Amino acid sequence: MAASAHRGAPLTPEEIYSTALRLIDVGGVDGLSMRKLAVELDVNPMSLYHHVDNKTALLRRVCALVASHLDVPEDDDAPWTEQLRDLGFACRVSARRHPSLWLYALSHPEVTGNDHLIWTALDRILADAGVDEKAQVYARKTLFALLSGFILGETTGALNEQGGSADPDKTFEAFLNFAIAGLSAF
Repeated sequence: MAASAHRGAPLTPEEIYSTALRLIDVGGVDGLSMRKLAVELDVNPMSLYHHVDNKTALLRRVCALVASHLDVPEDDDAPWTEQLRDLGFACRVSARRHPSLWLYALSHPEVTGNDHLIWTALDRILADAGVDEKAQVYARKTLFALLSGFILGETTGALNEQGGSADPDKTFEAFLNFAIAGLSAF
């Protein structure tokens, strides 16, 4: 890999994605541009296109980077209810750490794709819960909608505006209890 004329060191994909994530965390997805990323990396903007085709492809890679850091529950002998809780907590921790990226990904599913680690883990958990393959798509979409709503409400502060001063951690526990009870009935 050739070194940039500006910086003197080769540009790596990992450096691109982690720098993009840092810029997203500071200024949001809309604040990220290939030009701003290039300035941050001290390279010519065209150098980035040797690694990614466009901003959507970059965001896909950044989402994959964030997913690689998720503490996704292992496929072990733990009950599906515990694994679903662990997956929910992992998503919440990640959403709190990278709220702008999560909000963007919730409304732009093309950046996560169907092979995302979260989906793979959720499909396995649903199978462990006894949800048959035909019904998994509905269970998956329902649980995703519930989690998305919670993350959206918590990230934007809307949960705080819904009356009362409920503890956010207890509210998340209640959300998980409702999701598990609903899935058990499903």
